[in-house]
Amino acid sequence: MIKFDLIQISTIYSFLCYFNYCSVSPFLLNMVPVLRNKSRKKNASCTDLVVWGSNLASTVGIGKFTKQTREMIKLPPYQKSVIIGLILSDGFLSLSSKGSKNARLEFEQSKEYVFFVFFILSHYCNSLPVLKKGIRKENVNYSLKIVTRSILCFTELYSLFYLNKVKIIPDNIYDLLTPVALAHFIMGDGQVASNGLRICTDAYSSSDIVKLINVLMIKYRLVCTIHVLDDRQRIYISAKSINLLAPIIKPYMIKSMYYKIKS
Repeated sequence: MIKFDLIQISTIYSFLCYFNYCSVSPFLLNMVPVLRNKSRKKNASCTDLVVWGSNLASTVGIGKFTKQTREMIKLPPYQKSVIIGLILSDGFLSLSSKGSKNARLEFEQSKEYVFFVFFILSHYCNSLPVLKKGIRKENVNYSLKIVTRSILCFTELYSLFYLNKVKIIPDNIYDLLTPVALAHFIMGDGQVASNGLRICTDAYSSSDIVKLINVLMIKYRLVCTIHVLDDRQRIYISAKSINLLAPIIKPYMIKSMYYKIKS
C-alpha cells in the first residue's frame, strides 16, 4: 500500500487539470492546507461565530487522540449524513481489533469521488487516502481507500447499522436518509438502468430493502420497484422519477456523478 505525499497530490492535480476535470480540481486545491495542517498557527483570540461543522480542520498527521477527545467529538448534521450515505453504499464500520471499543469508517473506490469524500471527512482521519492495487479478471485495478480514526461517534452509528456484525437498515432510516445521505448512497451504489436508476442493495435482506423503498416513496415521492437479477435484489427508481430526484440530490453530488441522474 502506498500513501500519497505532496508531490503525488500535485501530480494528480496537474493531471486532472490537464484533462479539465473541473469538478475535482477545487477539492484538490484544498489538499495543500490538509497536508500542512500541523504548521497552522492557532488563533486563540478569534471570536467569530461560525456554523458548526463549517470550519473543521484536517487532523491528518496529528497523531492519536486522547480518550477524552475521542468521546467529545460529535458529528455535525452534514458530515453525519455523508457518512450515513457511505455506510448505505460501499462504506462500512468496523472495530480495528478485538480489544477496540470504538468503530472506524472505511471506504474504498476507484474514482475521484474518494477525494471528494476525503475533504469532507479529513477532520476524522489521521492519514491520507491509501492507494491500493488489485487484480480482477486478469486486469490490474487501482483504488483509493479512506480509513478514519476510531471514535465514539462512529461507534454510535455502528450500533445502529450492524447486528451481529452484519449491516442492516435501522428502523429510523426515515430520519437518517436525508438528501445529503441519499446523494452519497446513489453516488456510491447507483447505476443507470433502462432510463431510470438502479441502486445496488445486494447486501441487504428483503425486509431492509422494503424499509429503504418506503422512505424513497413516502419521503421523496419516488416511484420505486424491486428488480431481481441473478437472485440479487436491487431498488429501481423509475425514469419518471429522475426529474424529481435530481434537484433533491444534485447540490450534494460531485459533477462526475451527474450522469447517474441524467444531468
